[in-house]
Amino acid sequence: MPGLELSGRIAAVGSAVDPARIGKRVAVEPQRPCRTCKQCKAGRYNLCPDIEFYATPPIDGAFAEYVTIQGDFAYDIPDSVSDEAAALIEPLSVRLWACERADIRPGSRVLIAGAGPIGIIAAQAARAFGATEIYITDIAEDRLAFALDHGATHALNARTDSVEGLDVDAFIDASGAPQAVRSGIKAVGPAGRVILVGLGADDVELPVSYIQNREIWLSGVFRYTNTWPLAIQLIADGKVDLDILVTGKFALAESEAALKAGKQAGQLKAVVYPGR
Repeated sequence: MPGLELSGRIAAVGSAVDPARIGKRVAVEPQRPCRTCKQCKAGRYNLCPDIEFYATPPIDGAFAEYVTIQGDFAYDIPDSVSDEAAALIEPLSVRLWACERADIRPGSRVLIAGAGPIGIIAAQAARAFGATEIYITDIAEDRLAFALDHGATHALNARTDSVEGLDVDAFIDASGAPQAVRSGIKAVGPAGRVILVGLGADDVELPVSYIQNREIWLSGVFRYTNTWPLAIQLIADGKVDLDILVTGKFALAESEAALKAGKQAGQLKAVVYPGR
């Protein structure tokens, strides 16, 4: 879904918004919930059945000169937060939401499957929540090395290293690989939590008896709620570094090249600048 990670500068406002906001740099939460349904009323607006979300048909993404959003979903950012980091608050928000649901707290031991951008951000988020041991797995040694420099404390090669028996407090899957999910679950200790973030197969065989006998709590995540203020604060305080993920910069007319760049070896995040 390209075009849902965005930041910008307010060019105009509606009649109900303070005109003093024009010119402000903002990070945009790319969704518009109805605010009146059962899920919205319960504070779970990410589960609103009528939500409108950038880059989710029929809603266009942000590969454009101008976009619109509700005023309270455009968050002012301080000068210490770059435009690029502000745009990447969207993927950070998914990981913050995952860490909240994983109940990560100071002293937690966490396992993350996948050392791509999703896993790297998840590792930084877990560290910001206070995790002291953060294991990350992947099959690419270069990604594992990068993860060790940016959030993880232990790197394991998924082809050769077993994670079963680690007895971590939480497992976050950022890979979507069925085998990684099964192995990760067996790395979780009693009463631990499993959070599925990566998109993979619709159906995955799970070790049900292991989950039952250890009373493991398993959940998926679907977007986020109320994460932007925390994300902005973590970036401003230097607890999360998103600028390290930007490996390519492109003009709006080069959007196709930007999308292809993300699939190349060594590339993490490509940023498109509509004003160029």
